[in-house]
Amino acid sequence: MISVCMATFNGEKYLEAQIDSILKQLQPTDELIVSDDGSTDTTLQLLQNYQAADLRVRLVAGPKKGLIRNFENAIKQARGEIIFLADQDDVWLPEKVAAMVAVFREQPQVQVVIGDLTVTDVELHPLEPSFFQMKQVKTGFWRNIWKNGYIGAGMAFRSQLKETILPFPEKLPMHDMWIGLLAEPDIVLLRRPLTLYRRHGDNASELQTTTSLRQKISWRFHLILALARRKKRW
Repeated sequence: MISVCMATFNGEKYLEAQIDSILKQLQPTDELIVSDDGSTDTTLQLLQNYQAADLRVRLVAGPKKGLIRNFENAIKQARGEIIFLADQDDVWLPEKVAAMVAVFREQPQVQVVIGDLTVTDVELHPLEPSFFQMKQVKTGFWRNIWKNGYIGAGMAFRSQLKETILPFPEKLPMHDMWIGLLAEPDIVLLRRPLTLYRRHGDNASELQTTTSLRQKISWRFHLILALARRKKRW
């Protein structure tokens, strides 16, 4: 069984295209869990319509504490052996689920698989053919502490990892970074674009950030402490 975990908030513009691209790849026993964080546009109505029409869709109320806690809420509900993360505004290419599940089947030790993404504009016209190449994404604990390449929009992980990653700690820069670092070194980067990574003015995450050096250092300090505590616990 596969669980796809999506966090939504006022995503009416692009939500249908993303959900349709996901449901086409799921089996009858799979599930799409959507945690909505209090949308005030038509997002909630769209999700309720999908849930009424498709038993694979489960809509849950988000904690209204931001993106990271909203994803945490969705992950907690997941019942599948493999858990995919999904942004509300992307589009999955048709072979994404099959290609990533195949890696898990062929390599039992792997905990996380991250597929490459094609960066697009709002109309899904390609801007960068490879997110991995653009950001020089590689595995490695310390490399990704400083410059995270573990992008949630391309990520899937084994359900057994939930025991390690949950609950998310406070002062976490991003949830995908946390998941990837705790899975090290059992990560595979699938260097094949499997997601259309749509960029627009309302994205919850940005390709280019203006975070100060001081803030970056503070985040990393708290992250390293949290990682040390969690690894000691397990």
